[in-house]
Amino acid sequence: MSEGTMQLRAQRDQRDPQAKRAKRLTRVLVGAAAVPVMLVAAGCSSDSGSDDGKDKAAEESAASKSASPSPTVKAAAYGKLPEPCSVVSKKTLDDLVPKADSGKEGSSNDTAMRAGCSWDSLDDNGVKGSQFRWLSVSMLRFESDVTRGEGEKLAHDYYLKQLKDTQAAEGAKSLKTAPVSRTGNEASVVSYDLKKKEGTFKQQTVVARVENVVVTLDFNGAGLAGDKTPDAGDLVKDAQKAAKEAVAAVMKVNDTSAGGTPSGTPQGSGSPSKPASETSSKAPSKSS
Repeated sequence: MSEGTMQLRAQRDQRDPQAKRAKRLTRVLVGAAAVPVMLVAAGCSSDSGSDDGKDKAAEESAASKSASPSPTVKAAAYGKLPEPCSVVSKKTLDDLVPKADSGKEGSSNDTAMRAGCSWDSLDDNGVKGSQFRWLSVSMLRFESDVTRGEGEKLAHDYYLKQLKDTQAAEGAKSLKTAPVSRTGNEASVVSYDLKKKEGTFKQQTVVARVENVVVTLDFNGAGLAGDKTPDAGDLVKDAQKAAKEAVAAVMKVNDTSAGGTPSGTPQGSGSPSKPASETSSKAPSKSS
Protein backbone atom coordinates (compact mmCIF):
# COMPACT_ATOMS: atom_id res chain seq x y z
CA MET A 1 0.00 0.00 0.00
CA SER A 2 1.44 3.34 -0.96
CA GLU A 3 2.02 6.10 1.45
CA GLY A 4 -0.60 8.26 -0.27
CA THR A 5 -3.25 5.59 0.07
CA MET A 6 -2.54 5.09 3.71
CA GLN A 7 -2.85 8.83 4.37
CA LEU A 8 -6.25 9.06 2.67
CA ARG A 9 -7.55 6.10 4.67
CA ALA A 10 -6.34 7.67 7.93
CA GLN A 11 -8.14 10.91 7.09
CA ARG A 12 -11.36 8.99 6.29
CA ASP A 13 -11.15 7.16 9.62
CA GLN A 14 -10.82 10.46 11.43
CA ARG A 15 -13.87 11.92 9.67
CA ASP A 16 -16.17 8.91 10.24
CA PRO A 17 -16.51 9.32 14.04
CA GLN A 18 -17.40 12.95 13.60
CA ALA A 19 -20.05 12.06 11.02
CA LYS A 20 -21.44 9.40 13.26
CA ARG A 21 -21.68 11.84 16.17
CA ALA A 22 -23.34 14.41 13.91
CA LYS A 23 -25.94 11.88 12.81
CA ARG A 24 -26.69 10.92 16.45
CA LEU A 25 -27.06 14.59 17.42
CA THR A 26 -29.46 15.15 14.52
CA ARG A 27 -31.64 12.24 15.64
CA VAL A 28 -31.75 13.60 19.22
CA LEU A 29 -32.74 17.07 18.06
CA VAL A 30 -35.47 15.69 15.79
CA GLY A 31 -36.85 13.60 18.66
CA ALA A 32 -36.77 16.57 21.01
CA ALA A 33 -38.65 18.68 18.48
CA ALA A 34 -41.38 16.03 18.26
CA VAL A 35 -42.10 16.21 22.01
CA PRO A 36 -43.71 19.73 21.97
CA VAL A 37 -45.83 18.68 18.99
CA MET A 38 -47.18 15.75 21.00
CA LEU A 39 -47.82 18.00 24.01
CA VAL A 40 -49.73 20.50 21.85
CA ALA A 41 -51.82 17.67 20.42
CA ALA A 42 -52.54 16.38 23.90
CA GLY A 43 -53.54 19.89 24.99
CA CYS A 44 -56.01 20.20 22.11
CA SER A 45 -57.48 16.84 23.00
CA SER A 46 -57.92 17.97 26.62
CA ASP A 47 -59.73 21.18 25.56
CA SER A 48 -62.04 19.21 23.31
CA GLY A 49 -63.00 16.99 26.23
CA SER A 50 -63.78 20.09 28.35
CA ASP A 51 -66.19 21.43 25.72
CA ASP A 52 -67.91 18.08 25.53
CA GLY A 53 -68.41 18.20 29.29
CA LYS A 54 -70.01 21.65 29.09
CA ASP A 55 -72.36 20.50 26.35
CA LYS A 56 -73.36 17.47 28.37
CA ALA A 57 -74.01 19.61 31.45
CA ALA A 58 -76.19 21.97 29.38
CA GLU A 59 -78.17 19.03 28.01
CA GLU A 60 -78.73 17.63 31.49
CA SER A 61 -79.88 21.05 32.73
CA ALA A 62 -82.36 21.36 29.85
CA ALA A 63 -83.66 17.86 30.51
CA SER A 64 -84.11 18.70 34.18
CA LYS A 65 -86.14 21.80 33.31
CA SER A 66 -88.33 19.89 30.87
CA ALA A 67 -89.03 17.32 33.56
CA SER A 68 -90.32 19.98 36.00
CA PRO A 69 -93.95 19.46 37.14
CA SER A 70 -96.72 21.38 35.36
CA PRO A 71 -98.12 24.45 37.14
CA THR A 72 -101.15 23.84 39.34
CA VAL A 73 -103.91 26.00 40.80
CA LYS A 74 -105.92 25.69 43.99
CA ALA A 75 -108.96 23.47 43.53
CA ALA A 76 -112.39 25.11 43.44
CA ALA A 77 -114.33 24.69 46.68
CA TYR A 78 -117.63 23.52 45.15
CA GLY A 79 -118.00 20.81 42.55
CA LYS A 80 -121.74 20.78 41.78
CA LEU A 81 -124.98 22.75 41.82
CA PRO A 82 -128.32 21.85 43.43
CA GLU A 83 -131.49 21.14 41.47
CA PRO A 84 -132.44 24.68 40.39
CA CYS A 85 -136.19 24.38 40.95
CA SER A 86 -135.66 23.17 44.52
CA VAL A 87 -133.42 25.95 45.86
CA VAL A 88 -136.36 28.01 47.15
CA SER A 89 -138.69 26.45 49.73
CA LYS A 90 -142.36 25.85 48.97
CA LYS A 91 -143.40 28.27 51.71
CA THR A 92 -141.28 31.05 50.23
CA LEU A 93 -142.64 30.34 46.76
CA ASP A 94 -146.19 30.57 48.10
CA ASP A 95 -145.36 33.99 49.55
CA LEU A 96 -143.49 35.36 46.54
CA VAL A 97 -145.35 33.81 43.61
CA PRO A 98 -148.75 32.67 44.92
CA LYS A 99 -150.72 30.38 42.63
CA ALA A 100 -147.60 29.73 40.57
CA ASP A 101 -147.26 26.49 38.68
CA SER A 102 -144.19 24.30 38.95
CA GLY A 103 -140.91 26.00 38.19
CA LYS A 104 -139.62 26.06 34.63
CA GLU A 105 -136.04 24.82 34.49
CA GLY A 106 -133.68 26.65 32.19
CA SER A 107 -131.90 24.89 29.36
CA SER A 108 -128.33 23.85 30.06
CA ASN A 109 -125.98 21.27 28.57
CA ASP A 110 -124.13 20.97 31.88
CA THR A 111 -126.26 21.41 35.01
CA ALA A 112 -123.20 20.94 37.22
CA MET A 113 -121.82 24.19 35.80
CA ARG A 114 -124.91 26.34 35.19
CA ALA A 115 -128.56 25.96 36.05
CA GLY A 116 -131.67 28.07 36.51
CA CYS A 117 -135.37 28.00 37.24
CA SER A 118 -138.23 30.54 37.02
CA TRP A 119 -141.78 30.92 38.36
CA ASP A 120 -144.57 33.36 37.49
CA SER A 121 -147.88 34.12 39.08
CA LEU A 122 -150.95 36.20 38.18
CA ASP A 123 -153.35 36.75 41.07
CA ASP A 124 -156.55 37.94 39.46
CA ASN A 125 -158.69 40.20 41.64
CA GLY A 126 -161.49 40.69 39.14
CA VAL A 127 -162.56 44.28 38.59
CA LYS A 128 -159.88 45.43 41.03
CA GLY A 129 -157.19 44.25 38.68
CA SER A 130 -154.48 41.66 39.31
CA GLN A 131 -151.07 41.23 40.85
CA PHE A 132 -148.24 39.89 38.71
CA ARG A 133 -145.08 38.32 40.16
CA TRP A 134 -142.05 36.76 38.48
CA LEU A 135 -139.15 34.99 40.20
CA SER A 136 -136.01 33.63 38.59
CA VAL A 137 -132.91 31.99 40.06
CA SER A 138 -129.75 31.27 38.05
CA MET A 139 -126.53 29.68 39.29
CA LEU A 140 -123.13 29.68 37.67
CA ARG A 141 -120.17 27.64 38.92
CA PHE A 142 -116.55 28.35 37.99
CA GLU A 143 -113.77 25.75 37.98
CA SER A 144 -110.14 26.54 38.69
CA ASP A 145 -108.00 26.85 35.59
CA VAL A 146 -104.20 27.20 35.34
CA THR A 147 -104.53 29.72 32.52
CA ARG A 148 -107.32 31.83 34.08
CA GLY A 149 -106.89 31.41 37.82
CA GLU A 150 -108.75 30.07 40.82
CA GLY A 151 -112.47 29.41 40.62
CA GLU A 152 -113.17 31.75 43.53
CA LYS A 153 -111.41 34.64 41.78
CA LEU A 154 -113.27 33.96 38.53
CA ALA A 155 -116.56 33.90 40.43
CA HIS A 156 -115.73 37.18 42.16
CA ASP A 157 -115.00 38.85 38.82
CA TYR A 158 -118.29 37.56 37.42
CA TYR A 159 -120.14 38.78 40.53
CA LEU A 160 -118.86 42.30 39.92
CA LYS A 161 -119.80 42.10 36.24
CA GLN A 162 -123.34 40.97 37.09
CA LEU A 163 -123.75 43.91 39.44
CA LYS A 164 -122.49 46.34 36.84
CA ASP A 165 -124.76 44.94 34.13
CA THR A 166 -127.79 45.06 36.44
CA GLN A 167 -127.08 48.66 37.41
CA ALA A 168 -126.93 49.54 33.71
CA ALA A 169 -130.42 48.15 32.95
CA GLU A 170 -132.06 50.09 30.16
CA GLY A 171 -135.01 52.18 31.27
CA ALA A 172 -134.28 51.74 34.99
CA LYS A 173 -135.68 54.47 37.23
CA SER A 174 -134.96 55.22 40.90
CA LEU A 175 -132.11 52.71 40.95
CA LYS A 176 -130.65 51.77 44.32
CA THR A 177 -127.93 49.31 45.34
CA ALA A 178 -127.41 47.95 48.85
CA PRO A 179 -125.33 45.15 50.43
CA VAL A 180 -127.03 41.98 51.62
CA SER A 181 -125.74 40.44 54.86
CA ARG A 182 -125.31 36.77 55.74
CA THR A 183 -125.71 35.64 52.13
CA GLY A 184 -122.61 33.84 50.93
CA ASN A 185 -119.23 35.56 50.76
CA GLU A 186 -120.60 38.75 49.18
CA ALA A 187 -124.02 39.86 48.03
CA SER A 188 -125.86 42.99 46.88
CA VAL A 189 -129.39 43.88 45.85
CA VAL A 190 -130.21 46.28 43.03
CA SER A 191 -133.71 47.79 42.96
CA TYR A 192 -135.33 49.94 40.30
CA ASP A 193 -138.62 50.73 38.55
CA LEU A 194 -139.56 49.91 34.98
CA LYS A 195 -142.38 51.85 33.38
CA LYS A 196 -144.41 49.67 31.00
CA LYS A 197 -147.72 50.19 29.29
CA GLU A 198 -149.22 47.52 31.57
CA GLY A 199 -148.05 49.39 34.67
CA THR A 200 -145.00 50.06 36.81
CA PHE A 201 -142.86 46.99 37.48
CA LYS A 202 -140.77 46.92 40.64
CA GLN A 203 -137.57 45.00 39.90
CA GLN A 204 -135.26 43.49 42.55
CA THR A 205 -132.06 41.66 41.61
CA VAL A 206 -129.89 39.98 44.23
CA VAL A 207 -126.41 38.95 43.11
CA ALA A 208 -124.53 36.73 45.56
CA ARG A 209 -121.28 34.79 45.51
CA VAL A 210 -120.54 31.78 47.66
CA GLU A 211 -117.03 30.38 47.07
CA ASN A 212 -116.82 29.64 43.32
CA VAL A 213 -120.57 29.91 42.61
CA VAL A 214 -122.54 33.02 41.69
CA VAL A 215 -126.30 33.11 42.34
CA THR A 216 -128.45 35.72 40.59
CA LEU A 217 -132.05 36.08 41.77
CA ASP A 218 -134.54 38.30 39.96
CA PHE A 219 -137.90 39.17 41.49
CA ASN A 220 -140.37 41.68 40.14
CA GLY A 221 -143.97 42.58 40.69
CA ALA A 222 -146.62 44.87 39.27
CA GLY A 223 -150.25 45.84 39.83
CA LEU A 224 -152.07 45.36 36.55
CA ALA A 225 -155.44 46.52 35.26
CA GLY A 226 -155.82 49.15 37.92
CA ASP A 227 -154.50 47.20 40.90
CA LYS A 228 -152.06 48.99 43.19
CA THR A 229 -148.31 48.87 42.65
CA PRO A 230 -146.59 46.56 45.16
CA ASP A 231 -144.37 48.06 47.83
CA ALA A 232 -140.71 48.01 46.77
CA GLY A 233 -139.49 47.53 50.34
CA ASP A 234 -141.56 44.37 50.74
CA LEU A 235 -140.31 43.00 47.44
CA VAL A 236 -136.69 43.65 48.47
CA LYS A 237 -137.16 41.67 51.70
CA ASP A 238 -138.78 38.80 49.79
CA ALA A 239 -135.98 38.75 47.22
CA GLN A 240 -133.31 38.69 49.92
CA LYS A 241 -135.06 35.83 51.71
CA ALA A 242 -135.22 33.74 48.54
CA ALA A 243 -131.58 34.51 47.71
CA LYS A 244 -130.45 33.32 51.15
CA GLU A 245 -132.26 30.03 50.59
CA ALA A 246 -130.67 29.57 47.16
CA VAL A 247 -127.17 30.22 48.55
CA ALA A 248 -127.83 27.81 51.42
CA ALA A 249 -128.90 25.15 48.88
CA VAL A 250 -125.58 25.54 47.04
CA MET A 251 -123.65 25.15 50.29
CA LYS A 252 -125.67 22.13 51.39
CA VAL A 253 -125.27 20.14 48.19
CA ASN A 254 -121.49 20.58 48.42
CA ASP A 255 -121.27 19.70 52.13
CA THR A 256 -119.79 16.19 52.27
CA SER A 257 -120.90 15.77 55.88
CA ALA A 258 -124.48 16.30 54.72
CA GLY A 259 -124.24 13.83 51.84
CA GLY A 260 -122.90 16.24 49.22
CA THR A 261 -119.91 15.72 46.94
CA PRO A 262 -116.26 16.53 47.53
CA SER A 263 -114.76 19.75 46.28
CA GLY A 264 -113.67 20.08 42.69
CA THR A 265 -110.22 19.18 41.40
CA PRO A 266 -107.56 21.39 39.79
CA GLN A 267 -108.13 21.95 36.11
CA GLY A 268 -105.45 22.24 33.45
CA SER A 269 -107.56 24.09 30.92
CA GLY A 270 -111.09 25.00 30.21
CA SER A 271 -113.44 27.72 29.07
CA PRO A 272 -115.42 30.02 31.32
CA SER A 273 -118.96 28.88 31.94
CA LYS A 274 -121.99 30.69 30.58
CA PRO A 275 -125.21 31.47 32.45
CA ALA A 276 -128.25 29.27 32.01
CA SER A 277 -130.75 30.51 29.47
CA GLU A 278 -133.71 32.53 30.68
CA THR A 279 -136.87 30.45 30.48
CA SER A 280 -139.77 32.81 31.06
CA SER A 281 -141.06 35.18 28.41
CA LYS A 282 -143.33 36.86 30.93
CA ALA A 283 -140.57 38.83 32.65
CA PRO A 284 -140.68 42.53 31.71
CA SER A 285 -138.06 43.58 29.19
CA LYS A 286 -135.49 46.16 30.24
CA SER A 287 -136.61 48.77 27.76
CA SER A 288 -138.95 51.69 28.39
